Amino acid sequence: MTENETRARIAAHVSENPGVYFSELARQLDLAPGQVQYHMRRLDDVVSADLYGRTHYYPPDCGDFERRALAALTRETAADVVVTLLGQGPSAPGDVAEEIDVARSTLEWHLDRLTDLGIVAKRRDERGRVTLVLERPEETARLLRTVEPSLPDRLVDRFTRLVDRLLAE
Repeated sequence: MTENETRARIAAHVSENPGVYFSELARQLDLAPGQVQYHMRRLDDVVSADLYGRTHYYPPDCGDFERRALAALTRETAADVVVTLLGQGPSAPGDVAEEIDVARSTLEWHLDRLTDLGIVAKRRDERGRVTLVLERPEETARLLRTVEPSLPDRLVDRFTRLVDRLLAE
């Protein structure tokens, strides 16, 4: 395969899977990490963003909110939080943690990222109680339909949930 064919393959994969992160890109295309790095430096039609320790790749027409949301939604637990808020509307953190079956500390870890990225907001009422609200529900729902957490991400999230359950007993 020529260099141009490899670059075209990488660019097409990023276009079809916006938000794909570096190691997942290399794994899905069966390329060596050094190969991916080499070609990414030469691609003009791919944008990268470093979010929470991972480099994610996007087509150039992907906006800032889309980049942040797609990166977050590759995590199964974060996606579950969003799905719960889409289905139930504004909710108390305890209700969301119970619905997705995670410890409050695990939920808070994901909420820290979701709030930092502008996907979820924590609103306080006059008594100081927190309610979780999606910042841009229609756009977030549209983006959610385009991502599927990778197997490694699902395994990490499911392991965390298992540990949460074991510690709760």
